Amino acid sequence: GFLEEGILVQDRGRILRRYVRSSSFAWDVASLLPTELLCPRVGPAVRANRCLRSPRLLEAFERRETRTAHPYAFRIAKLMLYVFVAIHWNACLYFALSTHLGLGSDTWVHPNGSRPGFARPLRQYLHSFYISTLILTTVGDTPEPRREEEFLFMTAGFLLAVLGFATIMGSMSSVIASMSAADASFYPEHGPVQRYLRAHGVHGRLRRRVAAWHEHLRAQHKLAEEHAVLQHLPARLRAEVAASVHLPALRKVALFQSCERGVLEALVLRLRPQVFGPGEFVCRRGDVGREMYFIREGRLEVLAADGVTQLAVLGEGLYFGEISLINIPGNRSGNRRTADIRSIGYADLFCLAKEDLAEVLTEFPSARVLLEAKGREILLRMDKLDVHAEAAAAAAREEAERRARALDVALEALQTRMARLLAQLESSALKLALRVGRLESRAWQHGERGRGKGRERAGMGTALGRSKQGGDGDGDGVRDRDEVVIGRGHRGSLRWGWDRNRLGQERRRDGRVGGDTDGDEGMNSV
Repeated sequence: GFLEEGILVQDRGRILRRYVRSSSFAWDVASLLPTELLCPRVGPAVRANRCLRSPRLLEAFERRETRTAHPYAFRIAKLMLYVFVAIHWNACLYFALSTHLGLGSDTWVHPNGSRPGFARPLRQYLHSFYISTLILTTVGDTPEPRREEEFLFMTAGFLLAVLGFATIMGSMSSVIASMSAADASFYPEHGPVQRYLRAHGVHGRLRRRVAAWHEHLRAQHKLAEEHAVLQHLPARLRAEVAASVHLPALRKVALFQSCERGVLEALVLRLRPQVFGPGEFVCRRGDVGREMYFIREGRLEVLAADGVTQLAVLGEGLYFGEISLINIPGNRSGNRRTADIRSIGYADLFCLAKEDLAEVLTEFPSARVLLEAKGREILLRMDKLDVHAEAAAAAAREEAERRARALDVALEALQTRMARLLAQLESSALKLALRVGRLESRAWQHGERGRGKGRERAGMGTALGRSKQGGDGDGDGVRDRDEVVIGRGHRGSLRWGWDRNRLGQERRRDGRVGGDTDGDEGMNSV
């Protein structure tokens, strides 16, 4: 098949049409032509068109390498195949050159068929393959060449041997380095830990335990960090892989049997593998329980308070510590371990932390309710649930919820009042701005009206003054000043006056007069 817009097409008709239209079709047809029948006298060399299918062979190798479970072994096998093919082609060239020069004509060329045993084709091929191997591996003990063609063939063979040797060594080094890098990524490196222990003077017994733990991981192919191995996969595919490995063990836990599949798939991604050595304690009595464990392989013993008496043995498929993951009110044990659990041999466990479960339950609130109910049932069967304490805790929780609801109502009321006050404030500010604008407009209109009347009276006074030449300064009964009352206040009247002689404006309040030669400035002060 082939991919079209990300969809795998497996229809034979469409595959055939696409293949016929591709450039690979022409090369495949050319490689299948029966050239040995068209030119029978040329010899086997005419079948060289078969080499046109080499790209197909390389493509098949690449696909097989991505699908095999042992890619490094496949690379080494592919490299050895290339070496055998090179030796085979060189052996064919050697036999062809010997035939051209004459079989048995000297010690370098292939012996004549008249010699005993060399008449069979198998013996001829093995001899040619042996000579080609000696030349390309440069191990020596090759026949001494006699002719120019033989010298040229040997020189070309040695140069190809040097190039092939460098290629082979480089490929082998790359494969070995890749295998070492893969092991280092899967298993923790032992060297830095040993150097740390030696630098700090840790005693030999503890160092041997650390070394034995590393050896156990490599010997049993245990992965200390599964998340690092699967991190390049898409999230959904990684969840399916983890579910196929860990979901059966998780379904055995009574606490999770009523949970939906989404909760379990979210939990399996948070399981962390842990390996405990012989005699190592998994948990001690009185420790605060922050995780639960699933036994994948090995056996654990439950010890009494004296640390010697064996109360029970936990085997593969069992679990413990599930109640410590949920804070259930009234739990008499207080989420603390009630016994010592020690590994008898090497034990392979999976650990689920309390924080990981809480993170998952925040996304599935209904699962939290189910788990708490299941945990109460388990504690009741174990007679470790204080009903009165649970009722008191429930009452306290209800009271806290009631107070929280009351605070929410009060806060909502305060927000409503605040919104109303803000609306009133905005309305008052708008009204005040409109009133100020109207007052400013009225003041400007009164000022313009008074200014126009004053100018008319000033013109009339000037005309009268010119007609009365030699008159007194008072104008004989004609007023030298004209005043306009703009407004009244508690401090008297505000008047604007025009002096006929100076043609200026004066402002007088309560009998006080002040000159102002700019009428606009006076109006602005009003």
